[in-house]
Amino acid sequence: MVKVSFSSALAQKDVKKDAETLIPEEDKDAEAALSPQRHQNRAWCWMMCLGLALMLSGVVVGGAYLYHHYIQEEGRVFVCGVNYREEDYMILNKDENPLRQLQERIRVLEREQVELISVPVPEFDDGDPADIVHDFQRRLTAYLDLSLNKCYVIPLNTSIVMPPKDFRDLISNVLAGTYLPQSYLLHEEMIVTERLKQVDQLGSFIQNLCQGKDTFKLQRRDRILGMQKREALNCRKIRHFENKFVVETLICEQ
Repeated sequence: MVKVSFSSALAQKDVKKDAETLIPEEDKDAEAALSPQRHQNRAWCWMMCLGLALMLSGVVVGGAYLYHHYIQEEGRVFVCGVNYREEDYMILNKDENPLRQLQERIRVLEREQVELISVPVPEFDDGDPADIVHDFQRRLTAYLDLSLNKCYVIPLNTSIVMPPKDFRDLISNVLAGTYLPQSYLLHEEMIVTERLKQVDQLGSFIQNLCQGKDTFKLQRRDRILGMQKREALNCRKIRHFENKFVVETLICEQ
């Protein structure tokens, strides 16, 4: 009796060959045709992913740009100066009336409609350093005299104080060098009329400025009946600008 045996490798080859013979010729041709199409689909998917990644990076970069120019700029503190003459800016002899310079730290909040101004200690004048708030929503102005540590509140004078957007544009032009101010000095005089016991009704910005300090209400002197202009008063002087000219504010106590 003869025993016939086959090697395993030979058997596997035969099985594969038999399996191949079971696949119809049409299916083989279809599979061969689909192979390049699959590669194209994969390439298209990669292109889509790359395009989405680029779009997302553009959104991130654009958001960062908007944040820098519209959010950070909103809280930016500007240091700006203006040249002005002490008295009559039309005087012909400039040696008798030399230019003076006033610098401020300015912060403009357009959304809140508020201007925050910090006046340092003057170099050549006897004026006081001060922090000033112009609140256009509340229609109020507050002065904090840093030498006296006293706060003074008065209705906002829109004929002197520029609106936030216009003031911001002026500052940008000054910093860019497109507008080099050489201005004049405007005088205004305020009289202390009464003490304010509460400041929480004056808005959050003025409240933060005046909280815990002696706070007084002011009135313009030209609006007080019976007040003699030559009457001797105890006055403090604050020079500042929020327009194309410098304002000297005298705050006087009777």
